[in-house]
Amino acid sequence: MRIPKPPPSVGAILDSLPEGRLLALISKGVSIANDRYLPWDEFRRRPVPDGVTVEEWWAATKLARAGVRRILPLQFEKGVWFGYALPDEVLRGIENVAKHTSGRIGVPEPVTHDAPTRDQYVVNSLIEEAITSSQLEGASTTYQVAKAMLRTGRSARTHDELMILNNYRAMRRVGELRKEKLTPALIAEIHRIVTEGTLDDPATAGRLQLPGEERVVVSDMEGNILHTPPPADELPQRMEALCAFANGESGTSYVPPVVRAIVLHFMLSYDHPFVDGNGRTARVLFYWSMLNQDYWLTEFLSISRLIKRGQAQYGRSFLHCEQDAGDLTYFIAAQLGIISQAITDLHEYLDRKVRQTRDLQRAVAGLAGHFNHRQIALLQNAIKRSDARYTVASHSRSHNVTAQTARTDLQGLETRGLLTKIPEGRGFAWLAVRDLRQVLGLGG
Repeated sequence: MRIPKPPPSVGAILDSLPEGRLLALISKGVSIANDRYLPWDEFRRRPVPDGVTVEEWWAATKLARAGVRRILPLQFEKGVWFGYALPDEVLRGIENVAKHTSGRIGVPEPVTHDAPTRDQYVVNSLIEEAITSSQLEGASTTYQVAKAMLRTGRSARTHDELMILNNYRAMRRVGELRKEKLTPALIAEIHRIVTEGTLDDPATAGRLQLPGEERVVVSDMEGNILHTPPPADELPQRMEALCAFANGESGTSYVPPVVRAIVLHFMLSYDHPFVDGNGRTARVLFYWSMLNQDYWLTEFLSISRLIKRGQAQYGRSFLHCEQDAGDLTYFIAAQLGIISQAITDLHEYLDRKVRQTRDLQRAVAGLAGHFNHRQIALLQNAIKRSDARYTVASHSRSHNVTAQTARTDLQGLETRGLLTKIPEGRGFAWLAVRDLRQVLGLGG
């Protein structure tokens, strides 16, 4: 990742201005609402008004930003607090996320009214988030292998697979804790789940780094230090302050819910309180915050897939905040873009699945018997992957149903001549019949 160029000292720029120069700069009309909220690394490459240096225009812009800065009850460094602004790009992002992830949303009816189908979509999103969030932290297992592990319920065979399995368990736990208040103990619990069996010292799971221990810094692939977290002796107080903020108990001015969730994500990564697993824990806490604030569709989104796709941009948005005295606007804007894209991807995915389901329902309409949503989903998968194996355990986990319900589904498809049962280990697996497409009337 290319490390962004840090901004010049605004104080030094202002001190160098001749008398009356600042007023002349401000009179040229600095806008922070309509223009993009650029960090210095990008700002310095953009055109500026005639007769003005880029450093002077930066200083004038920073003064305008300071006038609308919203202070948060979270400390950047001694005497300096984190803050953010609400330029148009951020306001549009907030509105878009609120519109599409809370309240009554125009998504296909099975997602909101049919529990089995809803569970299928939730499980799919949890699997994707668990895999890609772990891959961001270095897990190298392929997507298909990891997905098969989570669907079949087999034990993790490697350290990387265990990272993914832990992340999946943490995401499921957060779904159960969505109405709980955030506490340091809950953060510790999530971290223990995320890191179980993966740390060199198991005793450090769920434990903040202690004074006297070497703080774990964030470095790039070349060994350059990108971030040095706050001293360990500050961590207990910082965790308490973070929880109070996450629960809306800080007495600060109104913070939009999605901004609160994004800030929680940032702060856990910034404080870096644990020896490992900070990034995964931070992303899990983002989901907790969104669900806690009734942004229910977040359960169907995978943000880590998009973060992984733009990993360098994600890292730079973090660094921009730190380089610019705790201005979180850069990270907030970047994350709003990621969430908005995840929403778009989800709607496209749901539309595609609804069309596929309707096509398959029409195809099976002439067959005897009734096919539920789980069976239709299995048939769709079997058409795409003719070599796929299905077990009671994998079907149960994929749709969050009991083993007996899963067995009934599989035996029903077997009875209708769509699946074939074969011995596997101490039990059985089911395969699609060779001519499944023809049997369903879908052609060759």
